[in-house]
Amino acid sequence: MFEFALGSFVAFVIFKALYWCSWLVIAGVLIFMRRRLTNAGLVATQTFEGDLLPLILLLAIAVTGLGLSYGYEYMKGIAYDYMAVTHAITVIMFLIWIPFGKFFHIIQRPAQIGAHIYKKEGIKRGMAICPHTHKEFATQLHINDLKIVTKELGFDFTLEDGTSHLDLSPEGKRSRLAMAHLKARQQNGGNLFG
Repeated sequence: MFEFALGSFVAFVIFKALYWCSWLVIAGVLIFMRRRLTNAGLVATQTFEGDLLPLILLLAIAVTGLGLSYGYEYMKGIAYDYMAVTHAITVIMFLIWIPFGKFFHIIQRPAQIGAHIYKKEGIKRGMAICPHTHKEFATQLHINDLKIVTKELGFDFTLEDGTSHLDLSPEGKRSRLAMAHLKARQQNGGNLFG
């Protein structure tokens, strides 16, 4: 894209970009930690796991990352191995924590948009009508996909008449289950209560 001399200011800024980002992360984390520890509304509603732990992990990542650079440049690499392992552990802990913390939106938001698009497309293609209640309950696209996925997982919900249990709405499934219980009770002597 462009050339620059190794000892130039541009080289200094580019090669140290990760340092600058670490300092900005530390500043941001400290601002949010102060807010989380002093704002009465936040203190009343926050949890350690969901609100404070992600900030602590971010701070640990930034500090250990700076420690890596400091150890390499100013300590002749004496503590580099220790800092490398510590930094790796904090990054791994953070990545493991993402699905359970506030940072889940990184994964969740695109998935939510995808689900919305899928639902809209399903509505365009038509709704599934429950054969028991005769009411719309889901998109036909969703029901068809559910049949494919359940068969791939080894579950076959095909009934004796060739229809599928998945064609029923939740209300229809509950009603059919109640009817099956009633039929079983009637076949066992007609005693409905035990």
